[in-house]
Formats: sequence, C-alpha cells, structure tokens
Amino acid sequence: MSADRPGSLDLDKLFAARLQAARARPYLATALFALHTVESRQVPTMAVDRHWRCYVSPGFVDRTPVEELAGVWVHEVSHLLRDHHGRSDRVARQRGLTGAAERLRMNIAADCEINDDVFGDGLVRPEGAVAPRDLDLPTGELMEDYLRQFRLGPHTQDLAWLDCGSGADGREREWDQGPDGAHGLSAQERDGIRFRVAQGITARPGDAPKGWQRWAEQAFHPPQPWRELLGAAMRSAACAPGVGEDYTYGRPSRRSASVPGVVLPSLRRTPPRVCVIIDTSGSVSDAELGSALLEVTAISRAVGGRRDLVTVMSCDAAAGTVRPLCRAEGIPLVGGGGTDLRTGFAEALRSRPRPDVVVALTDGQTPWPERRPPCRTVVGLFPRGRSSAAYDEDDPDYVPDAPPSWARVVDIG
Repeated sequence: MSADRPGSLDLDKLFAARLQAARARPYLATALFALHTVESRQVPTMAVDRHWRCYVSPGFVDRTPVEELAGVWVHEVSHLLRDHHGRSDRVARQRGLTGAAERLRMNIAADCEINDDVFGDGLVRPEGAVAPRDLDLPTGELMEDYLRQFRLGPHTQDLAWLDCGSGADGREREWDQGPDGAHGLSAQERDGIRFRVAQGITARPGDAPKGWQRWAEQAFHPPQPWRELLGAAMRSAACAPGVGEDYTYGRPSRRSASVPGVVLPSLRRTPPRVCVIIDTSGSVSDAELGSALLEVTAISRAVGGRRDLVTVMSCDAAAGTVRPLCRAEGIPLVGGGGTDLRTGFAEALRSRPRPDVVVALTDGQTPWPERRPPCRTVVGLFPRGRSSAAYDEDDPDYVPDAPPSWARVVDIG
C-alpha cells in the first residue's frame, strides 16, 4: 500500500460509500450505521475493533473509488457480525496458535469466509480482496475450516499488508482505543445489532447470499451440542433390533426354496415411527417450548425427513391429541397445569400404528411410567438448578425423580 498523503479524512466520500453499501445490502444497514468512524493514519486501509469502531486511513479513502469503498464497508462490518474476533480467540486457545503470523492466517481465513459470495449484485469487489479461489480453496466454508487448509508461504506473501484489525482476528493493535475508549458499543448493543440484521435476512431470505442466510439461522438458533446428542440417541433407538421390522410377502424369504410349495415371508425393515411428547406444564417456560419445537424439526431429520412418521402431542397433567407433523410452527402447545407424563405415554402407546420410539421433551418434574414401554424411549431434559423456583411447587424440599434407567436421557441446554 502506498503511503497516505497529507490531508484530512474525506467524510463526505466515506459516508456516500456507506450509503451505497446500505442500498446494495439493506439488511446490513443497521450494522453499517452503528459503526463509529475513527480517522487513523496507522491503518493500511480500513479496520475494525471488537467494540465496533471503524478505523479509516485518509489516504486510502482518497485513492479508492466510492464503489469499492462500499464493498470495504460491507467487508469490515461482516467481520463484526460474524464474531470473527471471538471465534479467532477460541481457535487460538483450542489449537495453541500464537503470534502475529497465526493471527494473519486467521484474518485471511475470515476474509475467505466473507468474500466468497458477498460481492456482486450491486456491490463491487474491492481491489486486493482475497477470495477462496485465490488460494485454490473451496467456497462456502467457514473460517475454522479454511485455517486447516493453508499455511503462510509464497502464495500468501502478497497478503502481508492485510490488516482488518482486532475485530477480524482478535489481536489488539496499537491504534485500538480499547474497551474504555469513546463510542464503543456494549455487549448488549452488539448482540442487539446482530439480532436485527439476522431478523432482516430471515424475513426476506431470497435477497441474501447463502453465507448470510446460514449466519442468520445460526444467529437466531446457534448450533447446540445437545442436538447432536439427541440425534445420536434417536438413531440408536431407531436402529435397535426389532424396531421398524415386520414380515412381508411382497418379497418372499430365500428360505422358501427349502420348503417346496410354501411361500415364507421375509423380514423387512421399515422406517421407525416416532411420537414426541412435549411437556407443556406450568414449570416449562415459553423459551423451552420454543426450543422443543426446534427439537421436533431435528427429530424429523433423524428419521430421514419423513414427517409422516412423526407425531406430536402436548401433555401437562392430561395428554393432548396425537397430531401428525406438518410444520413444527403449526403445532398447538396446550397446557399450563401440573405434570404427569404417564398420561402422555399411555396415549402415545394407544395410537395406531404404535410408535417405535417415544421422545419426551420435559423439565423432568413428572411421575414416570412404572414399567418399561414396549418401545425405545428417549428423554430430552430441560435444565433445572437445585435452587430453581420451579421446585417450590407444594413442598420447598421437593426434588423430582430422575428419569428411569430404561430411558436414554439427553440434557438439553
């Protein structure tokens, strides 16, 4: 990069570029206008810190067309929205990465995550913007994935100037104003901006690239380890011996050849049927009920996306109606009283065809069936601390019984 020439920052040009960026990517407008601009001759181009300050080189603004500056605005705010500084810190701890060179690799990897699909459709790619194809890397991956696929060397030497600031890789710079500097945003304000942007993307998903759609989905519903555990428990129960197996004459058994004149049926494995019981008692919060609906969607994926194989019922002290799964958002969750999931288990087992797997999503404050149901059972438990007010129902010393040993238990949250 050439040296900055004397002169003050051309704010008119810089803000015209920001307005153009907001017009090209209206779902990012909230974030773009939340950035506080700081003039700095120490930054090569433009850079951000984790407190949502944008440091700008006057010389860079002078020599860069407005159309390219708009792309730089979007690029820099993307680092902050995608929490690249926080993710870089976590990766550094997990993989033992230290030093400025490793942070430069993180900056490059973060740029690859952003730049593979952010430009075009009214947004010009700035000169020098690194994309995955420039390093012979696949598109559509995350910063953490790209970090494993390249090292610094001759093919990256032209990127040594790259510096998007501590907001991109987590390493503090000498020009950073830090947490005590003026015009920094609080953690709550930053989260509020991310929520507003994600809300705008999900409201009109066809207007945003796939990378932004993926980010917005995770911003609303961040990936949780318990979903993997719940899916594994589901698959384990669904693949157990005897589950989903039945005899059929549609394909005669190979043993029929040993019994002339007799057609023997073959044993066929059919997709497992799943009944989900959602605890809707008064001790379960609205947020947990919303999480339960998300788990229903994950359960339908665990059985191959066959919604016709999944039924759902709500249950407090009495069981609701067993309903087939059409859309998780359309499931009526009726309840609010006491809790007795025994009625839910009884109703599920009376339904025809009978389920192969029963999944109960509950806070655990319920009596359990005395006998093992004639099918596999998975219990998803919402967290409850010992001091939770939910335990103080009638007896302040009340502690609910743990789920029975015949159930596969997964802690949710």
